[in-house]
Amino acid sequence: MSGVGEADATRERGIDALVKWVALAGGALLVAVAAMVVVSVTLRSNLFGMAGVPGDFELVQMITAICAFAFLPLCQLRRGNIFVDTFTMKFSARINQLIDATWDVVYGLAMVLIAWRLGVGAISAYASGENSMVLRFPAFWPVVICSVLAGLVAVVCFVTAVRRTKGQQ
Repeated sequence: MSGVGEADATRERGIDALVKWVALAGGALLVAVAAMVVVSVTLRSNLFGMAGVPGDFELVQMITAICAFAFLPLCQLRRGNIFVDTFTMKFSARINQLIDATWDVVYGLAMVLIAWRLGVGAISAYASGENSMVLRFPAFWPVVICSVLAGLVAVVCFVTAVRRTKGQQ
């Protein structure tokens, strides 16, 4: 029976590691887009008088959305979301764990809905051949990435719900 427990522990460590790497990738993307904005604004300054980075606003929009979804799984894993415990402060720790687990499931279900609708939007953008205005970048790619990341948030929500019901978090 210990093999099942070890497999669960390995799977949990795998989820934790994946979530950390996704957040690090999101951070790297955010630093890259910030550097691009600095370069673009500098090029547009009176000093250089150039046009800036073509499509910089498109890249900022797409990458910022991806980064936001990249940070959500780690935020959930580390219990970084805002919660209000005004009415539950007098409950036992066990009851509070079960309440938190319930809300994790609700959040997970909401993220499943968001992932699904983003997926539908991506399919629609792909079918219509929608592209960004300046760079002509296919519009469905960032939406697909956000859909996958929303799905990851949902998985993490369900994992944290299970951990809380077991009293692990």
